[in-house]
Amino acid sequence: MAAGSSPLVATSKIGKSFRNGTVALANVDLAIAEGAFLSILGPSGCGKSTLLRLIAGLTPPSTGTIEWQGGTPARISFVFQEPTLMPWATVWDNVYLPLRLLGMSTAEAATCIDEALAAVGLDGFAKTYPRELSGGMKMRVSIARALVTDPQLLLLDEPFAALDEITRFRLNEDLLRLWQRHHWTVVFVTHSVFESVFLSDRIVVMSKRPGRITADVPIDLTYPREESLRVAPDYGALCQQLSASLAEASQ
Repeated sequence: MAAGSSPLVATSKIGKSFRNGTVALANVDLAIAEGAFLSILGPSGCGKSTLLRLIAGLTPPSTGTIEWQGGTPARISFVFQEPTLMPWATVWDNVYLPLRLLGMSTAEAATCIDEALAAVGLDGFAKTYPRELSGGMKMRVSIARALVTDPQLLLLDEPFAALDEITRFRLNEDLLRLWQRHHWTVVFVTHSVFESVFLSDRIVVMSKRPGRITADVPIDLTYPREESLRVAPDYGALCQQLSASLAEASQ
């Protein structure tokens, strides 16, 4: 983040408790720079997804504040772990959904939808139904639906966790390509140290519940990142460092 600039979004002393008594988060301070690719690592149940939902405004914090650059929340798109597609609708209509909710006609939306599908490699699949798609293609539809609204902030909650390794690697590379083209700010939740290091320019590690940030690690690897990076010594060293931080946070 440039000196003197304000973060796109910052949480201050954020905490989240649920009615059943579960304390998911406690005193989370996190400033996210505009244009960053930030990954959040942590053990299962540490509150990673809860933090993402708080930033998205899907649930309010129990304590603390969330502040936005300029005082107004950014345009946000959210990609969930499951593609959550409407099975009765075509790929085109699934991507159209957020624009339809904004009151945009099909004629007005057509160019945006076609461009979004092309960006994720799904041009030619507009009339296809979800049941006809592989898991990786369904996730591409979900990403297209997220980017069709031209978000400033893209939140992704373990979007590739259920996919095979080859598909996951390919989608990692596609996501980085889109991020560099569109200049989004990205917050990416994952359990994978290797995935987080490959994608991110910064990684925060959270403790077991109640979740707190226990490590904040810059990833000083150059972009664009190619497949060959996965066997590079610098990449391996960062993966070892993050694995040790994650193991410590899980104790």
